[in-house]
Amino acid sequence: MQIRINDWNINYEVLGEGKPIILLHGWLANLETMRPLANNLCRNFKVYLVDVVGFGKSDLPEHPLKTDDFGNFLKEFIDKLNIENPILIGHSNGGRMIINAVGRGIVSAKKVVLIDSAGLKPKRSIKYYLKIGFYKCGKFILNLLPDTKTVKAFKEKLRNNVGSSDYKQSANVLKETMKNILNEDLSHLLPKISVPTLLFWGSLDTATPISDGRKMEKLIPDCGLIEYAGSSHFSYLENLNNVNSVLNEFFKNDI
Repeated sequence: MQIRINDWNINYEVLGEGKPIILLHGWLANLETMRPLANNLCRNFKVYLVDVVGFGKSDLPEHPLKTDDFGNFLKEFIDKLNIENPILIGHSNGGRMIINAVGRGIVSAKKVVLIDSAGLKPKRSIKYYLKIGFYKCGKFILNLLPDTKTVKAFKEKLRNNVGSSDYKQSANVLKETMKNILNEDLSHLLPKISVPTLLFWGSLDTATPISDGRKMEKLIPDCGLIEYAGSSHFSYLENLNNVNSVLNEFFKNDI
């Protein structure tokens, strides 16, 4: 199914019947990555799977977005489909969207689940700043040279040495979007999430480290953290049976 939001064609699916749950995927992913959770939840709930703008079968934005734009997108999706007081579940950037929308008070949620969520500004090491400094110096020097094939190749090599794998695989408009949102810290919004909140996190997550999860647990008033030892940024897929069991318990009074 498709709806129009801000002149974007947005792809989504609906599974099951009951009170609403919205599942939001992470960066460079699509609704399919959340389907293992949906297949369990749709037994008792009406589950909305959505390709967030820029990903899956949904349109790319014309211009780079900021975190507020993703929060506004979630609000528009809820309003367009007349969804009332949904449970919100987000992985990675999907979690960032939820923190933004619920924390700003533009979306009301019954409960929130954040999985290896983004939303806190990454702590930078000295190695990172040295790498950025090398990139900027190299770029400055190369910009002084004629724009030959060799110079272009060196510029591309410089960019590849700096960017993460997610950054390198993103379309240009998403690369600029990524620069915007990674520099935004949503810590101030976490205390404003007043509904029951559950966090799932992998102890070996390198994209959004477990320290982020522990900080979120402290800042969100009614919050619990489940840490999966030895798991990565996709802790929910690596521990699917347990995650589904915990969600069933967390939502048992919402059916």
